[in-house]
Amino acid sequence: MCGICGVLNTDLSPADAGMLGKMVAAIRHRGPDDCGVYTEGNVGLGHARLSIIDVAGGHQPMRSSDGDLAITFNGEIFNYIELREELEKRGHRFATSSDTEVILHQYEEDGEQCVRRFNGQWAFAIWDRRMRRLFLSRDRMGIRPLYYTQTRRGFLFASEMKALLAQPSVRAEFDLRALDQVFTFWTTIAPRTAFKGIWQLPPGCSAVVDERGVRVERYWSLSFPEEKHRTVEEERELACELRELLLDATRIRLRADVPVGCYLSGGIDSTVTTALAAHVAGDRLRSFSIAFADAEYDERRFQQEASEFLKTDHSSFCCSAADIAEIFPEVVRHAEQPVLRTAPAPMLLLSRLVRESGFKVVLTGEGADEVLGGYDIFKEAKIRRFWARDVSSRWRPLLLKRLYPYMDGLQRQSPAYLRHFFRVSEGDLGSPFFSHLPRWELTARLKLLLSEDVRNELRDYDAFEEMKAALPSEYWTWHPFHQAEYLEATGLLPGYILSSQGDRMAMAHGVEGRFPFLDHRVVDFAAKLPPNLKMKGLREKYLLKRACAEDVPASILKRTKQPYRAPDGKCFFGADAPEYVEQCLSHRAVRDGGVFDANAVGVLKAKFQSGRQVSTRDNMALVGVLSTQLLLNQFAGRQLDSCTQWGSELRFATSS
Repeated sequence: MCGICGVLNTDLSPADAGMLGKMVAAIRHRGPDDCGVYTEGNVGLGHARLSIIDVAGGHQPMRSSDGDLAITFNGEIFNYIELREELEKRGHRFATSSDTEVILHQYEEDGEQCVRRFNGQWAFAIWDRRMRRLFLSRDRMGIRPLYYTQTRRGFLFASEMKALLAQPSVRAEFDLRALDQVFTFWTTIAPRTAFKGIWQLPPGCSAVVDERGVRVERYWSLSFPEEKHRTVEEERELACELRELLLDATRIRLRADVPVGCYLSGGIDSTVTTALAAHVAGDRLRSFSIAFADAEYDERRFQQEASEFLKTDHSSFCCSAADIAEIFPEVVRHAEQPVLRTAPAPMLLLSRLVRESGFKVVLTGEGADEVLGGYDIFKEAKIRRFWARDVSSRWRPLLLKRLYPYMDGLQRQSPAYLRHFFRVSEGDLGSPFFSHLPRWELTARLKLLLSEDVRNELRDYDAFEEMKAALPSEYWTWHPFHQAEYLEATGLLPGYILSSQGDRMAMAHGVEGRFPFLDHRVVDFAAKLPPNLKMKGLREKYLLKRACAEDVPASILKRTKQPYRAPDGKCFFGADAPEYVEQCLSHRAVRDGGVFDANAVGVLKAKFQSGRQVSTRDNMALVGVLSTQLLLNQFAGRQLDSCTQWGSELRFATSS
């Protein structure tokens, strides 16, 4: 796992190796083990390396033996051993043992279609000297990031926007439509990012860059074939097949020349992942988790139970509200977009624990909820559809209260309020976003805090329409459960969970996350399952629990799902509140920032300062405003200061 960057000057001016070095320095946290720069005429590639496979021989940027290809690669190709064996049979000769070199040879063999052969998580760029073009690609599920922008001189790309902003010609200016999207969907709609003129390559896409411009093509997409009824015997066979797929996905994700640990949260997904890793590895695994000082969020009892059952060597970090407040500016700097929850902060602290423990690779359970039907939002949509068939029912809305026992405010509401809040009506049933309407509309109310100038700018913009335009044509034919899965797996998963809460928080400390549930074979298998094998009644992840019943403790298998949460707004107030909170939320700072209405933010802030009861919406609003204000201070309207202390360590290479 690494950080990558590069430039293709379409005005044919020589690539500036010194400037590439500054781009690498801006993302050196992603790859603290090694770094290098390659230039050839108007092309330059940069790399910050986290050495995991072929530690001694995998230096990048890497060139093919004939010098016609050069690559900078962030990620892992987990089936590289099998691909290498095939390539050697076809006459390819290898100089290293790295998966990076396998990509080069597979590209020589298959050109742009090489990515279809890869099982992994990646973002890479290949300079093809013969074709005079850059070829870029991002993995199917969007695990690894890849950003780009275009200037008058040419095309730039990088793992993080910080590296792009190291170039003097690139400035950070908020894209107000992107901000509208974050304050609706929690993330932007790819290819948008938080900043104007900086784009992300969408998951499952590749791009070709040459003198004709940038051409993006999709090589993979999530799709749901028409489901069919399964017999009891077929269910049993599918459960066995799912376990075997997960076991193999875990096996190849344990491939590394350094130790591999596991995140163990105490839920079924991470416990299954750790159990399968223990089954493959055989040795005593190291596991890591977050505990919370606040009992409302703490799951250490289940973490300890899972660790004892699986016989792991377990380490835990106990996170307090003060810890979250202290680290939050760093969280925002790494996330590079506003966040509406503090949940990324404990993940940043957890990755620090992992790195300090001598590990830089961990297996995690992310993805299981999206592809195998685990989220409460899927249950919620099912209950809402059930209620909509008899909106006068007095007991059907009680199912929603039972679904969210930890939401005190919800428990006190009347059926009429719940019907309005959860959008339970015949008209709502026809919306393509039925499953997500309550969440998105609750979040969208935060836009009432925007300044008058910003609201005027966005008056004719509708984020829902842009989201609708991004849907595939076959979306309308899918089962409603699959529509909900698609929205989660292609929106929140890559845009927030794998990014703001995943890649950025782990790579801030040079830690690579690997995700067996996001192996594309598992994703494609799950997409073919009928909804009732993912959620039977209101029992989430039915087939997964059946498949792995012998692998995890019964108490964890049967426990009520508890979503990962962390203390939010209350972290930032009290006697020990950090100074930056008042600096960012002062009337003057908010007014001068221009994004929010200073009076409205003042009312919100006063509510927290008074100690009055706050709602879920209040918490999201406070965190959203604070993170946006921090972004304004850290990024907007300026370039980043490069970490020039790394410059002396760069290895420079030029084309002969």
